[in-house]
Amino acid sequence: MPKRSAHTSWTGGLQDGSGHVTLSSSGAGQYDVSFPKRAAEEADGTTSPEELIAAAHSSCYAMQLSALIARADATPKSLEVDATVTLDPDPAGGFRISTIALVVRGVVDGLDDDGFKKVANEAKAQCPVSKALTGTSITLDAALA
Repeated sequence: MPKRSAHTSWTGGLQDGSGHVTLSSSGAGQYDVSFPKRAAEEADGTTSPEELIAAAHSSCYAMQLSALIARADATPKSLEVDATVTLDPDPAGGFRISTIALVVRGVVDGLDDDGFKKVANEAKAQCPVSKALTGTSITLDAALA
């Protein structure tokens, strides 16, 4: 199986430093990162590890769900997946990713809402990114559009 990689260059300390994350495998882009903007409500054009995890999770989940819909002899017409990753203080010190909320709305031929929710929950359990994040509470809100 292929491997994917990213690289970060960082200069300075946590509060006064900044860096750039490069998506090395794909060459799809380079993104600014900084801790003060990571911890702020407004990102002001910088990304964060949490946003990158949200991107990874939403895209992985959509792929897994589309595969399971097809396996259920249904046809996925469209899936809209949002992932919200929450960074909170860790009672043990520092910070932690406390929750990930997945919201999916689908247009699917061949499944009713209950069938869609069943397959959506199976996809949450089988998604490789969900598996990698097993120490984090992951919730799911699934419905047909």
